[in-house]
This record gives sequence, structure tokens and C-alpha cells, in this order.
Amino acid sequence: MTNTSSLLTERTSVRNRIYHILYDSQRLETRQTLAETIGVSMPTLYQNLNELMDEGLVCEVGEEQSTGGRKARALDIVPDARFSIGIAVADKSLRLVAANLRLEELAYEKIPFDVQACLSGTAPKIASHLEDFLNQYHFDRARLLGVGVSVPGLVSEDHKTLFVAPTMGLRNLPLEELLGEIPCPVYVDNDGSASGHAEYFVRRSSWNMAYLFLENGVGGAVLVGGSPYGGDHSRSGEFGHICVEPGGLPCSCGKRGCLEPYCSPLRIEKEFGVSVEEFFQGVQEHNPEYEALLYDMLRHIAVAIQSIRMTLDCDVVLSGFFSEFLGPYLPVIRRYVLAGNPFDENADFVQLAMLRHHISPLGAALHYIREFVERV
Repeated sequence: MTNTSSLLTERTSVRNRIYHILYDSQRLETRQTLAETIGVSMPTLYQNLNELMDEGLVCEVGEEQSTGGRKARALDIVPDARFSIGIAVADKSLRLVAANLRLEELAYEKIPFDVQACLSGTAPKIASHLEDFLNQYHFDRARLLGVGVSVPGLVSEDHKTLFVAPTMGLRNLPLEELLGEIPCPVYVDNDGSASGHAEYFVRRSSWNMAYLFLENGVGGAVLVGGSPYGGDHSRSGEFGHICVEPGGLPCSCGKRGCLEPYCSPLRIEKEFGVSVEEFFQGVQEHNPEYEALLYDMLRHIAVAIQSIRMTLDCDVVLSGFFSEFLGPYLPVIRRYVLAGNPFDENADFVQLAMLRHHISPLGAALHYIREFVERV
């Protein structure tokens, strides 16, 4: 029995390594290169590779260039062999995305949805919207890995309770009341954390990263060598509640002077009654009031970045839909950051996210993708 178990473990290990190499490789792989990289015989490689191909997880994608003789057939994973759904729950909308195994977007839908207005019937309504989404795009449910859900608030360590979501006015809500009708595996995470994991994934980096998520609620994530650092109480990355102005603007958390009321897009709406797009159009037209507010927001973002850099000593990545407009002003933010930084000679560690659209639902979808890839 022990020998049989050992053989099965070894076989699973070879199979998993084949899939991981193909999944992560930046070059074309052949049977020969795979056997050399893994250090197994060709018969062993063929046996495991044929299983993966029979299951529709790996395929031949062409031929590697050759200087003579027969060209070797190149191999890759089948990205659409499985898919995951991500749902971003916000105060006034649901955003649904379907993503394949490489986190490539297959479909997206934004639906007006007021959680507070229909709290008692939320679970069946979210399940119904999910079913409509799957039907609309003709997704094969047999290939669905699961549904990841991001929420703008703190989630308990067992992922069963939403402790607090200030922008939605919710506290101590059992997540069963939101998601209990979804008929497949469900995983819930904070929107900033989920988005940070997605950004780290697309960067394919092994560096440390602090991720500052600038949406109506401001949050983030800390990733150490690719692994999330959640802290002792799963509250790491709550950058929106760094104090940037003692005694300053009131925050949704009940305190004053937090980063969130200074750099959330809601501040623009409250002060001028315009959308973010209209605001930045006004900035380009040199509206003095708009310009004054923008530079005040940039200064307070820089204060928060200084604190994050001093504490964590790593790259700080700006993301969320507000960051989509910050490209022209990144040099300004870096200049403000450097003015308060006694150690760095430049502020290139302040970066804009690579992943720009539908970040939160994609980050939520990533959970089941990573889980599947790990167990192949």
C-alpha cells in the first residue's frame, strides 16, 4: 500500500510540474524541454502529458523553429478549459466578470443593484443575476470552478461574516444572507485584497508590493514574495484609514482625517456634483477649483504613500478606477513623496497598476483559478 501511495504521489507531482511549467513559461515548451527541466524519462513524461491532453487541459500549439530535421511540436495549457466568475458587490451595483485560467476576461456585466434597499432578498437576487449572466454568454457550467466575491469591507477570517462595510452601511452581516443562494463554491474577500492579488498575478513578480486601491472605498493589500500578509486580524492593507490630516475630514469609519475622505472619488461628487470623468475634463480645461482639489488629493495620497514606504520598504502600486486618471499626474505624486522621504533618491517605487479595468471582480475570480492550477 505504501509503495502504491508513493507512486501515485510521484505521478501527481510530475503531472503538476508539467502543468505549472507550461502555465508559467514565457517561451515555447516541447516534450524534450519538459523532460529535461523536470528530470524524468520520456515515457514518464508522455504518460503524464497524455493524461493532461486527454482531459483537455494541455494542447499542441505549433512547431518550434528548427535548424534541420523534424520540428518539435510546442505545447501550452488550454486557457479556456475552465473558467471562474468574479462578482464585485458595491453599494449601488454588481459587477460580474468571467475569466479563463490566465485571468483573461471572457465576459463582463455591470448591473444596478442597491444592497441596502433589498437586503432581505439579496441572496436570491444575486443568484438570479449570476444565472442570467451565465445564460447570456452560454457558459458551460461543467467548466465553472467557482464564484469569487469581493466586498468593500472587512471579512472575518473564516470568510463567513462581513464585519463592516462603511460605504454600504453594513455591519456584522452573515455572508449567507448575501450569497447563500449561489449553487456552487463561493469565496469572499475584501475588494482591495482581491484586486491586489490580481495585480500581483499579472505582474509575474516575486517582489514585495503594497497595493493602494483608490475607489469610493479606499483599501489595499500587502503581498510579501507573492503571499498575502493579512495581519493578526485580517486587517492588513486598510490604507484608507491611515491618518493623513489629524482632525480633518470626517470618514465613513467614524474617525477624522483618514486618507479615504481625502482621495475617494466620492469627494469629487460631494464637492462639485460631477463624475470623475467630468472632473478631470475640467482639470484639463484649467478650472481653478478643480485643479485646487486635485492637487490637494494628490498631496494627501503622497502622505499615505510616504507612511507605507517608511513602514514596508517596498513598491507602492496605485490602482482602482480613480487611478485610471492619474497617469499624467504620477510625476507630481512622486515629487510630493520624494519631498518627504529622507532615504530614496527617486520615487520610481510609486507605480500605476498594470491591470486597469474590472480589477475587483477579476481579483475575486482569481481565487478559484489559483486553486485549480495548484491541484492539477
